Amino acid sequence: MPQSKLFSPVTIPTKSGEGLQLRNRVVLPPMCQYAINDRNGVPTTWHLAHLGSMAHGGFSLVIAEATAVAAEGRISDRDAGLWNDEQVEAWKPITEYIRSHGAAAGVQLAHAGAKASTYGWLKELEEAGKLGSISEEDGGWETFTSTPSDLFDLKPATEMSTAQIAASVQDWAAAAQRADAAGFDLIQIHAAHGYLIHQFLSPLTNKRTDEYGGSFENRTRYLREIVQAISAVWPAHKPLGIRFSGEDWVEEGWGIADTVKLAQELYELGVRAFDLSSAGIGAFHGPTGPGYQVSLAQAVKQALPEDAFVTAVGVITDAIQAEHIVVSGQADGVSIGRAALGNPQWPNHAAQLLGAEKSHPPQYWRGRW
Repeated sequence: MPQSKLFSPVTIPTKSGEGLQLRNRVVLPPMCQYAINDRNGVPTTWHLAHLGSMAHGGFSLVIAEATAVAAEGRISDRDAGLWNDEQVEAWKPITEYIRSHGAAAGVQLAHAGAKASTYGWLKELEEAGKLGSISEEDGGWETFTSTPSDLFDLKPATEMSTAQIAASVQDWAAAAQRADAAGFDLIQIHAAHGYLIHQFLSPLTNKRTDEYGGSFENRTRYLREIVQAISAVWPAHKPLGIRFSGEDWVEEGWGIADTVKLAQELYELGVRAFDLSSAGIGAFHGPTGPGYQVSLAQAVKQALPEDAFVTAVGVITDAIQAEHIVVSGQADGVSIGRAALGNPQWPNHAAQLLGAEKSHPPQYWRGRW
């Protein structure tokens, strides 16, 4: 069997140094765990066990869940954060453990905006009827957005003033500094799934008439300011990445042509890792099925210089499917999310099927698989 490209090493370039070297092209994307029962944003032993198991499983880059840059930016009250030093100290053993098993440690910095202050997506909460916005009795908080919208079917959010936008940009930069102190090797900026940055990007939710609304340049200003602020404090030898919703799948919304144009601009500002998802604002109107978002990654990959690291995500569950995506040049790597929850050893099983070297720890050798 020819050598697997999916399991060939790859380097994400950086402004200085050798770049971030990955052992293969299989990435664990961020997935909310709703595991912080103390509601203080401090990661727990669950995060160590969960993310550590993915490093055992052979992932090359393990990206921690959406991690809020400010307390009010949490999707739920059970989410992780990087807005204080207690959180930094709790992340340190987790990032160290991930690296000790051959994977790089990434974190997705996020602000949920109008989609903040919601109940965690857990069966026990759903069965108790706790859905949507957290009630005031349960500790819900004020949320903020580009322009108030009823598309989210949540409690109304407050339109951010220009002063609040400026302060928010600094929150992102401060969280990036804490991410470095916590030992993360890569930051992924969450600009997808209808959260705050996406609320500024999309014409569906951005109806502002100031310098942050209207034209493409204005709607993308908040994100460009975030990237510039993070780049000023994030170490030059560590890569900066982003996750986009490449399409709103609505004619009047944010589209792939917008994504391509913005990706090119952010590349010039130093972003080198691009992960392409979709939707998140209002009802879903897009396609479904295996690899339904791969074309979005392909469009961005074709528009960027060769050294950009572009990953595809979305119902990628099969090793042959993943290999084809990379071999055919549709993307440089794949993000394996829900399939990994059921099988943290997904990369190692895929490597075995493709005739590549597995990366499981020596303690698993007796399994002989």
